[in-house]
Amino acid sequence: MGYIEEIREVVGTRPLILVGSVVIILNEKKQVLLQQRRFPNGSWGLPGGLMELAESTEETARREVKEETNLTLGKLNLLNVYSGADQYIKAENGDEFYVVTTAYFTDDYDGEMEAEHSESIQLKFYHFDELPDTMVRSHQRMVYDFEQHEYIPMDE
Repeated sequence: MGYIEEIREVVGTRPLILVGSVVIILNEKKQVLLQQRRFPNGSWGLPGGLMELAESTEETARREVKEETNLTLGKLNLLNVYSGADQYIKAENGDEFYVVTTAYFTDDYDGEMEAEHSESIQLKFYHFDELPDTMVRSHQRMVYDFEQHEYIPMDE
């Protein structure tokens, strides 16, 4: 049983504040990697997930990406930290939580991409102007924020 499941045993479905990380992974064509998630309802999102005890947000990002995509990340660049009322989620099982999400971006990764099928339907790179309509709303905002800012090139 993981950390979140242990907390849920004690507090039930009451709202919690949880910390997570996601990563905007870019390929050589500057397309973004998205994961079609089994829950909720086959929506698309950025690879990532919730923090475990004693992890940093960067460690969470690396672990979750490895678990979900089989990719090993190199250098991570901080995009932003997202929190607030618009980060409220009510899961299909009734669990309620607010997520504080640290979003990173990178084009530095290695490995053979493979979807982890208990959580994922598929993985696919998308051009920024062709993102799926069924994308997680908060992840859409993160991708939009990434597109709107001029960042120092990652290869420098």
